[in-house]
Amino acid sequence: MIRIFWAFTLSTVLFASMAASGQSTIKKSINTNWIFHKGNLEGVPSGSLEEGEWEQVSLPHSWNTADVLDDEAGYYRGVGWYRKELFVSPTDKDKKAFLFFEGVNQEATVYVNGKLAGTHAGGYTRFCFPVDHLLTYEEGVANEILLKVDNSHNEDIPPLSADFTFFGGLYRDVYLITKNKVFFDLSDHAATGIFVTTPAVTKEKASVQVKATVVNSALLAKALTVESTIRDKKGRLIARAKQKLHAKPQQKATFTLTFKDISSPQLWSPEDPYLYTIETTIREGAETDPLDSVVHPLGFRWFSFDPGKGFFLNGVPYKLIGASRHQDYDQMGNALPDAMHVQDVTMLKEMGANFLRVAHYPQDPAVLEACDRLGLLASVEIPVVNQISESRAFAENSKWMMLEMIRQNYNHPSVIIWAYMNEVLLRPKYKDQPERQAAYFKEVAALARELEALTRKEDPYRYTMIPNHGDFNRYNEVGLTEIPMLVGWNLYQGWYGANLEGFAAFLDRHRKELPHKPLLVTEYGADADPRLRSFAPERFDMTVEYATIYHAYYLEEMMKRPFVAAAMFWNLADFNSEERIDAVPHINNKGILGIDRKPKDTYFYYQAHLLGSPFLKIGSSQWTLRSGLADAPDLQVSSQPLEVYTNLDSVSLSVNGRKIGGKKAVNRLAVFNVPFADGVNQVEVASMKDGVLYKDRTKITFKLLPRNFRTTIAFREINISAGDKRYFTDEKLQQVWLPDQPYEAGSYGWVGGRPFTLQHQYRQGYGTDKNIKGTNYDPIYQTQITGIRQYKLDVPPGQYELTLHFAELLSDKEQQVLAYNLNSATAKETLHQRVFDVLINGEYVLQPLSNQQELIPERAYSTKVMITVEGEEGIEIRFQPRQGEAILNGLQLRKLY
Repeated sequence: MIRIFWAFTLSTVLFASMAASGQSTIKKSINTNWIFHKGNLEGVPSGSLEEGEWEQVSLPHSWNTADVLDDEAGYYRGVGWYRKELFVSPTDKDKKAFLFFEGVNQEATVYVNGKLAGTHAGGYTRFCFPVDHLLTYEEGVANEILLKVDNSHNEDIPPLSADFTFFGGLYRDVYLITKNKVFFDLSDHAATGIFVTTPAVTKEKASVQVKATVVNSALLAKALTVESTIRDKKGRLIARAKQKLHAKPQQKATFTLTFKDISSPQLWSPEDPYLYTIETTIREGAETDPLDSVVHPLGFRWFSFDPGKGFFLNGVPYKLIGASRHQDYDQMGNALPDAMHVQDVTMLKEMGANFLRVAHYPQDPAVLEACDRLGLLASVEIPVVNQISESRAFAENSKWMMLEMIRQNYNHPSVIIWAYMNEVLLRPKYKDQPERQAAYFKEVAALARELEALTRKEDPYRYTMIPNHGDFNRYNEVGLTEIPMLVGWNLYQGWYGANLEGFAAFLDRHRKELPHKPLLVTEYGADADPRLRSFAPERFDMTVEYATIYHAYYLEEMMKRPFVAAAMFWNLADFNSEERIDAVPHINNKGILGIDRKPKDTYFYYQAHLLGSPFLKIGSSQWTLRSGLADAPDLQVSSQPLEVYTNLDSVSLSVNGRKIGGKKAVNRLAVFNVPFADGVNQVEVASMKDGVLYKDRTKITFKLLPRNFRTTIAFREINISAGDKRYFTDEKLQQVWLPDQPYEAGSYGWVGGRPFTLQHQYRQGYGTDKNIKGTNYDPIYQTQITGIRQYKLDVPPGQYELTLHFAELLSDKEQQVLAYNLNSATAKETLHQRVFDVLINGEYVLQPLSNQQELIPERAYSTKVMITVEGEEGIEIRFQPRQGEAILNGLQLRKLY
């Protein structure tokens, strides 16, 4: 007998439980040859529509892969239609057939041959409908599968709002499942109909309980035998339990099988994720071939949370360290193949983590399957985020999602926590109506109690959790710190909050005021755009360097405190949040991986701290193109810091074969001041441990600029981000933008004016985080010198190309401050008329430049001019205001001849 068979082709993934003389269950993907129509259609459309109204697609598919990245605010939230022709074999006419959907966002209406098969609300859980009564089982006759999908805002369906994008589409796999007339109950919230628990586990022995429901859809009663067998990783039989079951016609029957003493079980843990399998079968009479058969992973482990001592796994204190994860990818939205989900989990495991918070919604089945195999403990949550609706329909939908999430993921040994209501008091309703708001808070608490009671009834073996934002008093007053078993805190002191030190104080306050409640830090993080670097990082500058400082502080403070059970940074990878307007508009850059999954320095920082095997890595892996001024007018090098992340004691570094020196690692980090020469620099680090030499290498291309533009180092080009303190690297154009500076004789800089800052902004010390339209280089246009009088570049004689960059950063439009900013809801600016002329070496080149004409608020504007420099005159750019103050956002100077 063949237990499980997988067959992969270009068009179909096939899962089958098979017997020697027949097949009990066939589950095959039907992802190819769909057509899609964006927009609503009257009635139930059919194949009579003109083909031009539809486009050919394959699944997974989302209709929001492009519009969530453009300059226009908002993205399409509405209806889309999917259609497919499905051919079924006449030999399956006497079997049950189901359409099984892994994820459709967010409302789905399914038709088969023009008749309604079913509807589903909620974009992140699985669902299935029986369709055998709707199918035509004739050779060569097509069945029409039609889906209406709607991702419109619906006050009755969570999530209502969130700091992530609600991609619409048929974005996960779809399957056709064929079963015999007697089968495990697939209609129970799209679970398998089988629920496996390990009520008691020790090192010496373990018990297992299997509860299942069998459906007899036949017209006759059935005398059945149900059996569960446990096998080890090598397939050896460990235990077997079975019983007789009488199944009445057209009815369901439930049963329970118990294994009381599994002796000396091999325990599951992140270090050794040992999986047994448990197969449950249905047979009729003396038949050897099963009518249905389902295999689940089985992991033996026990765990607990202690308010003062943290988390324990298999009786041992165990600090949970890991990440939260969103499910989208660059240019693909959330429509990812399974392999990409698995790769994310693999990269988290390779970082040294032991935990994954699946947030803020259940994700593709491949995610938890990978956690089981690779060894990552997990929490999963439903998407009740930011706020609730007070309608009964919202409450019922929330509870239904909770049931779906629990039952669909019940048998994963990796799952230890069910969660709900992330930051649900972040933007409470009725701000100006205290009595109405108090009633709203009672509704929130009441729904929390309903979800808590449901969860504990469904699964008494796992913990429950609500992740709160950092308003300690509000969550206590509403009662949300008392309802769940665990309290999660999403904390951003030193990012949204002003001081890093406030993080440690918050942890200690929780321990003092809630000594009976286990604490998990469910979010912390700082945005890092890999293009932005700084040697003097500061809060909200979006640099990789500040993010590394931030993570280092948080991790150290959590490791000091045993009562902090878990550290879950936000986020594993950058992700799309269409409303965001930061350095990379529409992207939340808090990931330790980019949205393209390239590691940032923070990833290496965690590897150095968490991996048990020797680790050595040159940091700044994405900063292999650098530039800077020579250390002195007569020197041919520019010295810049280079980080090396390691869990080894000491490191030596060499450049182009010349040893620079050695360093002791401090807090798993060694920083070298490296003299970079012009051109390619071959950098190598090495460390010895127990007689083994460990090395890492990288190539850094350096564009050396003269300290004095009239020295022997040839001047080629310079790119300057005006009013900025950061470096900006453009890999595509192979350009590096330097920080700005006040004018230095023989070099460059601004004269008069000041770096731009918004009066109402509470975060960054300079510039703005607005989305600057008409460019992908937002950071260049987000900083500025305001009130500038001159910009001088003391370059040698020659022919030059000068590009000037401008953006009006003020606007008279009301600025909506988004929920994650944690301050006032709106901000009002005053746009004054700005008119000025620009002269280069005394010649007018812009006359005038006005924010009533070309200088459109919050939009990039640039112009390029050719200049001949003679003698020692250099380049002097003068700004003559006519009305208001002159501005400059950036400039580029390139020598032609």
